[in-house]
Amino acid sequence: MDLLALSDFNLVARHGGFGKAARASGRPKATLSRRVQDLEAALALRLFERGGRDLKLTEEGRALYERTTVLLTEIVETAANIASGGETPRGRLRISAPLLLSQTAMGKIAAGFALKYPEVRLEITTEDRPVDMIEEGYDLVIRVNPDPDETLIGKPFLRDRLVVVASPQVTRPAAGVPIPGIVREAAGAQSWKMKTLRGEETIDIMPGLALSSLIMVCDAARAGAGVARLPISLVSRHLTDGSLIHWGDVDGSDIALWALYPSRRLLSSRVSAFMNHLKEAFPIGTPEELAAYISG
Repeated sequence: MDLLALSDFNLVARHGGFGKAARASGRPKATLSRRVQDLEAALALRLFERGGRDLKLTEEGRALYERTTVLLTEIVETAANIASGGETPRGRLRISAPLLLSQTAMGKIAAGFALKYPEVRLEITTEDRPVDMIEEGYDLVIRVNPDPDETLIGKPFLRDRLVVVASPQVTRPAAGVPIPGIVREAAGAQSWKMKTLRGEETIDIMPGLALSSLIMVCDAARAGAGVARLPISLVSRHLTDGSLIHWGDVDGSDIALWALYPSRRLLSSRVSAFMNHLKEAFPIGTPEELAAYISG
């Protein structure tokens, strides 16, 4: 198989058209078209659906793209590393991270990594949704309690847990009396179970505020709008200064943050360096360590 033709096919597939690929790469559109046609002839397959304004991959074309794009990237990176005479991390590193970690700690993490590895162009996007690492071009994703995925490998580097907190202004109600709650998603009445020094307790919640950010939830709880369930790492300093009171621990709320990368891809020096950077930032990986990192 002609690797140059395969590389040009991946270029066109990634950009969604010959014109876009030509502008992005500076290559003639006619050359890209000819090479893709040569590849289709060699494979006896049609890789693109032609005829409309948008160029779309056929089922066979998509399968070829998904299975070869990572391999071609590895070939380019390996050649670059050999040419440079070592494994010094360099090039682009794209990471997807969850919202709360990004708002509280990722800026500091990213700055430390950038200072340590100035030849790496680090790009971090914030989103809680599951991303398709291959399709969207991510090298590493950080996720909270991810579902098992045989296409990804990695390990947890931080742990956290949820606690029920409220401002000192909020009085605990009698059993069965609802109390205003601050939640992330709008919902009706609910019950929260928590572990306290007296054992397991249940409080009835009537959500009064639905806020999409846990930092907003924390601020609203400190302002006395109701009770909230929040990570201990986020509220630790507020519990210390007394602006929040710890009502109890949420049972079974262990949180693990995982750093994940595609199992089909060799671990690049950039990804390896970032994972080592996380390990250096959080050598133990406890909620207390994260709280100290955020406050430091």
